[in-house]
Order: sequence, then C-alpha cells, then structure tokens
Amino acid sequence: MPPLPNSHTEPDGSATIRVLSYNIRSMRDDTDALARVITACAPDLVLIQEAPRFFRWRKKLARLAAASGQVILTGGATAAGPAILCNLRATVERSEDVLLPLTPGQHRRGFATAVVRFGGVRLGVLSCHLSLQQDERYEQGGMLLDRLAGLGTEHAIAGGDLNERPGGRTFRRLADGLQDCFATAPWGGEYTSTPADPRRRIDAIFASKGVEVLGCGVPLDLPGVTDKDMRAATDHLPALAALRIPAN
Repeated sequence: MPPLPNSHTEPDGSATIRVLSYNIRSMRDDTDALARVITACAPDLVLIQEAPRFFRWRKKLARLAAASGQVILTGGATAAGPAILCNLRATVERSEDVLLPLTPGQHRRGFATAVVRFGGVRLGVLSCHLSLQQDERYEQGGMLLDRLAGLGTEHAIAGGDLNERPGGRTFRRLADGLQDCFATAPWGGEYTSTPADPRRRIDAIFASKGVEVLGCGVPLDLPGVTDKDMRAATDHLPALAALRIPAN
C-alpha cells in the first residue's frame, strides 16, 4: 500500500491536507491509545463524533487535543457531540455549531461546522453523527448538503458516523452530491465498525467535486498506528483521507 502524502502547500497556493474522521465514544475508553492513533495519522483536521458532552466536557476534549497535537476548533456539547479539531497550520475564519430538529424519542443531533484556510485554500468543513432512525437520517442528510453549500466556499468536506452503509439511501444521497472519498481513491482498510471484527463501513469522509482525493480509508498499516491501540481507543475505526485542494 503506497503511503499517503504528507501535508504541504504548493507554490501556487493549493494545499494537500490530511483529514481524520473518528467516533471517540465520549472518551470512555483508552484515551492514551486514542491520542496515539490521532497523532500517528498527522491530521490537519479531525472530525470528531461523540465528543464528551457532560461534566467538564471542554477540559476532556482540550486534553485530547493537546495530547494529539491539535487544538479545539469548534463543537462538542454545543453541537450535541460532533466536534472539529485542527492543527496550527489551519487559519480559522469562522465556526458555527448547529443543533438539528429533535425527533421525540431520538437523540439530539447536530453539526460542527467551520470555514478554514490552508495557504491559498479556503475550505468549508462539517462533522456529523447522523440518526439511527432511517427517515430522520435521510432528512439530516439533506440538511447536511444544504449546510455545506451554505458555508459559501468553493471547496468543502464533510465527515462522520453516518450509522448507515454505502448502499443506504442517505449514504447514496450524500455520495450523489459529493465524492465518497473511499470509493474515489481507496487506501488502507474499508470497514470502520467494529474494531474487534470490522464488517461495516458506516463512517465516511466526503469532498466536493473540485477536491482531488489522493487516498482514503482506515489507516491499518500507517507507521505508529497499531491494531492494539485502535481496538483500545474506541468502538469505531477512524477514516483518514489525503486531499489536494486547488487554490481559490
């Protein structure tokens, strides 16, 4: 398996970045292993799902960010779980946490969103964790596409725990409007759930049509990422993508 390219900025202002999407199960597992996995992936952006939401949630998320070479960009309890971390290469233009309509009997859901810059690139970013209920999930998929378009950037990415496989109608709805990064340029492993016996791809990274996907998948053979750590860190495997984004 060829290595993913490292992050860098070209003389023309275009940028190659690494994006990690990761359901961290409220940091209820081995947080040292979690930090090691994130660090080894060397991401510029981390799209988190199930960030801590209750007592001292900001401190817990800040501790994870610091341990993995990141800072908190936005999200957490204020987005009902999704969050975005970034490294210092990113210049943050703005951020917004969005709470979605609550369906009685279902968990509250939300989006963590931001507009960031890398070199000459301006990029819309969204982290999501969609509903377990099929109809609500489909509606949230439409809201995701609308929200991403509303960020007002030429290029955009979204990632998260979709609670659905690629054949599902919500997954297909997103893949019709965006590039499913793994399907576009498969790299590493495919399945993200569960670490002990991965058989389902329910976590994904999507990119707008103008973004070049250089590779995307579960970082199974990435130096510094061990199977032991990924099993201990949380109940999902992460998805890692390398993306080349043209200068605006």
